[in-house]
Amino acid sequence: MSKIEGAPFEEKVALCALNRIFGFEPKIGLRLVETLGSATAVFKEPGEVARALGVCSRNRYAPLITGSAFESAAIELECLERDGGTFLGIGEEGYPALLMECEDPPLGLYYKGISPPRDVFEGLPQVAVVGTRGLTYYGKDWCGRIVQAMSRAAIKPLIVSGLALGVDVTAHKAALDAGLPTVAVMATGIDDLYPSRNKDVGESIASTPGCALVTDYPPGTAAVRINFLRRNRIIAGICRATILVESKIRGGGMMTARLAASYGRDVYALPGRIDDPVSQGCNLLIRENVAEQIGDLGELIAKLGLGKADMSLKEDFRTEVEVYYKDRMSDSDYENVVRVALAVKAHRGISVDELCAKLKWTYSHVSRLVTTLECDGFISVDLLQHCCARTKKPSPE
Repeated sequence: MSKIEGAPFEEKVALCALNRIFGFEPKIGLRLVETLGSATAVFKEPGEVARALGVCSRNRYAPLITGSAFESAAIELECLERDGGTFLGIGEEGYPALLMECEDPPLGLYYKGISPPRDVFEGLPQVAVVGTRGLTYYGKDWCGRIVQAMSRAAIKPLIVSGLALGVDVTAHKAALDAGLPTVAVMATGIDDLYPSRNKDVGESIASTPGCALVTDYPPGTAAVRINFLRRNRIIAGICRATILVESKIRGGGMMTARLAASYGRDVYALPGRIDDPVSQGCNLLIRENVAEQIGDLGELIAKLGLGKADMSLKEDFRTEVEVYYKDRMSDSDYENVVRVALAVKAHRGISVDELCAKLKWTYSHVSRLVTTLECDGFISVDLLQHCCARTKKPSPE
């Protein structure tokens, strides 16, 4: 795909209009723009458009390329700007460079974030973390570990996912918690944060420096199944590597991983039990040599080109907890608080109820120890009582 130079407002409007028309067949729209020299020319030379489209596409698309389509796009962009968003035409500064290398990039992207698109998509390596909506405890734990490991790398990546339930939202949350930038590629209009239960995460992404919401669907587009399939190519195309955490044989995560491989990008998959349906997709890609198996996280970081990662948190965390509480508690309380701390460290996002079941202790006993660890700065606890180990050492008294 050759770069279309510049993007004055008229050209941006034309690309926006063409993106609405050719959204599901961007290659036809891109070929048309390249043939006529610009998107603006497409709306000014109907005779050339008809010839360029050819017999197969002429009757379908030529009637849609009208002055009213151009005017509607202009109004749409003005409303978008008022609502804090923008539209990136292909070739415009800030449009993801890796996406332009694909054979079917969208003619444009709707974008919402407090940082300029150039600051988000240029300079940082982009890594997709995708997978099933039916995330298991194993998958959630490893998704958190993988993102946390990337946050300790010498080169910090941009984490890209799709804001869906399961792996997607877990990856976004883990990135935000770890201080990594993250981009959500949506299957709806930029004005519809779907699903509604992830609305708070979407709003956090849109309001965090270095993060953004992105979609190629016009405002007002609702969530329908086919939109998610089209969205997956953008996730794969934006990123230099894709990590599949858990997936059945068929699913959006599998499609994203296979698309990434078809674009010549690196693919990694988390292996799982052979009898677990949500690991069968990952295991299949590993067997087919489409994906490389994830094992040692330090090795994964190196293969992603992120330099060396500081993987010493596990050992440091235990030592810090032990040293801090050794002379502050009775022997029994000391042993118990260390056990709770290590359980939280090993199982990121574990709830207080899950800790009770795991340790076989009463709720009041576990809750007291969790509160102690939280007050002393070793763990954080959210409103749903999910616990995460902190990397920051508590301040000395």
